[in-house]
Amino acid sequence: MSFPKGFLWGGATAANQYEGGFDEGGKGLTAVDVTTNGSNTEPRKVTWRKADGTTGYSPMVWGADFAVPKDATPAVLPDYYYPSHGGTDFYHHYQEDIELLAKIGFTTFRFSIAWSRIFPTGEEKAPNEAGLAFYDKVIDLCVQHHIEPCITLQHYDTPLALVQKYGGWQDRRLIDLFEKYATVVFKRYAGKVHYYTTFNEINAMDEAPYLGGGLTDPTPQNRAQGAHNQFVASAKAVRAAHQIGSGIQVGMMLAYQPVYAETCNPKDQVAAMLNMERGLFYADVQAGGEYPKARLIQYQRAGIKLADTPEDYALLKQYPADFLSFSCYTSSVVTADPTRNENAQGNLGGGTVKNPYLETNAWGWATDPAVLRLALNNLWHRYHKPLFIVENGLGWADEIAADGKVHDDYRINYLRYAVQSMKDAITEDGVDLIGYALWSAIDLVSNGTGEMKKRYGLVYVDRDDWGNGSLKRIPKDSYDWYAKVIKSNGEDLA
Repeated sequence: MSFPKGFLWGGATAANQYEGGFDEGGKGLTAVDVTTNGSNTEPRKVTWRKADGTTGYSPMVWGADFAVPKDATPAVLPDYYYPSHGGTDFYHHYQEDIELLAKIGFTTFRFSIAWSRIFPTGEEKAPNEAGLAFYDKVIDLCVQHHIEPCITLQHYDTPLALVQKYGGWQDRRLIDLFEKYATVVFKRYAGKVHYYTTFNEINAMDEAPYLGGGLTDPTPQNRAQGAHNQFVASAKAVRAAHQIGSGIQVGMMLAYQPVYAETCNPKDQVAAMLNMERGLFYADVQAGGEYPKARLIQYQRAGIKLADTPEDYALLKQYPADFLSFSCYTSSVVTADPTRNENAQGNLGGGTVKNPYLETNAWGWATDPAVLRLALNNLWHRYHKPLFIVENGLGWADEIAADGKVHDDYRINYLRYAVQSMKDAITEDGVDLIGYALWSAIDLVSNGTGEMKKRYGLVYVDRDDWGNGSLKRIPKDSYDWYAKVIKSNGEDLA
């Protein structure tokens, strides 16, 4: 058998895209709760209000400049639709959803705890017991069904109060607030939850600093400081977990995609190398324990000076991530010729060119059969840390057929490539892989575009781009296919 005994098979979700119940149980608002829906061609927007009552919005484009006016604060406004407020309503459907996952044999379920459900503003002295009670029920039900929870502590949802008061993660005061929150969660679920990640796709500080860190003024200086503060907060979380014990492992989470040079021109090769190093910097610090010299040189040339302490670097060295988890959906192609660059769609960023050897979906995402093998080998040989794939999947405009079912053969084909690619990395290359949590377990709101039309789940949810629908759950064909994969421990891919 190619996959090891005890390999974790499951799926993933995120509170800001899935949970809903944004104003129930004492929950506070988050950064994403003031972010509108969008589409394949229309970017999401962050809405804001000025002191004089003037309102407006700032388009949020991945990889592009973005800022809220300096005299404005992000705010919920009338006449806008905010998809995070309802998600696909896990808050009221958690029992049904977890039972659906248990039915096909999930052994892990990656989800996020909303920080503002535990500390509504992030600064309360005591946690919100109603918020903890909700996650008590979710976690207990997972354990009852022999599903290992894998919890992300912040998944693009910095408490809005911390964004409004401090400008998000650019302020060092968030470090200790996060450590306090993480410690409360670790202690509450000691013995029940063994896998945590701190910040979802921590390198989003480069591409989407508002989502990644609540930055309303994402200058290069603020992005660098925001990343540093999250690094230190993660190290403190690892320290807290190790002090508590109970087998808790705290990993990091990286958005990762292998990068191909368009040609064998050395300039293209260097461009591809620099592109990949940009994202791996975050793993170098969190998993490797120290800043790479190349990034420090860049900071010096840019005049960036971190507000730091000697203790910061001692913490990073002593308490690196226990494992490295990552998202990986596709690969990209890079050229040094700026006239060849195209604007990739979705959240893949610009500065890339299309790969003529791969098929793409309607959002420009290519299906690369070898992508996970490449990603796993790159990360394993660089860090020698146990790896955990916590996001990988295919977004598609799924539709209910005349027979009342969802026939998503395109997703099954994509996932078949993914499982085979993992199998090759394990059996041929000796990679240490903990588990695989596909994106997503249940349909949810797309993070990149804020729409429901772009669906990823094994289970269809009746909700449209404007929040209309019955919320009925309908298992897709991929749901039954994945059940066979899990039952055979990755051997039955037919």
